Amino acid sequence: MVFPRLILASQSPRRRELFGWLGFPFETLDGSIDESPIPGEDAGYHVLRIAEAKAEAAAQGLDGDFIVVSADTVVVDRGEILGKPVDATHAEQILQRLSGHDHFVDTGFIFYNLSDRSMAKGLCESRVRMRSFSDQEIKTYVLSGDPLDKAGAYAIQNREFNPVPEFSGCMANVMGLPLCHLKRELIRQGIVLNADLVMTCKDQLGYDCRISTKILNGEDIG
Repeated sequence: MVFPRLILASQSPRRRELFGWLGFPFETLDGSIDESPIPGEDAGYHVLRIAEAKAEAAAQGLDGDFIVVSADTVVVDRGEILGKPVDATHAEQILQRLSGHDHFVDTGFIFYNLSDRSMAKGLCESRVRMRSFSDQEIKTYVLSGDPLDKAGAYAIQNREFNPVPEFSGCMANVMGLPLCHLKRELIRQGIVLNADLVMTCKDQLGYDCRISTKILNGEDIG
């Protein structure tokens, strides 16, 4: 059986790594665009709009049996989209803001099938409860450089900082790519994936996901 060629519209090393866990060969193309939110824009609408624009940007000049996959992830606190920090001071401010309460991580993803110019869209939202941080913990973490290129100024998988001690959602989504949601859509697109994604996530992240089976069975949870 001949499958479409998969293109990941991303230059993010983390997203490329995560996508590789699906166990299907793919290529990458640059889908860089202006990701600025429109004032008052709903977070779910925003990530889908940006993901669609990334897919279209990466698809420029392509013709044939390709599926372009793109995604956009934002941190949402009390209705406000939080992007990546502009500098260390901004990172500290974001972490102080998120400390000790819940926020959401939204990822919109697009499957752009160039053979018939159809688009399948999906949205994953995860509720995340941060632990409370001391000012010194925040300063030490920011000095490590880890939060400076991440939406919300943190990496959920950082075991030393350990920003989220208890979590029951899709950790891959918080990292930028909800893999079980993507696997479900790839199967719908007729692509056979042989990798044991649940075990791969567990091995790579040390995280025993409680919702993967529900997602693969069609539930819209994150």
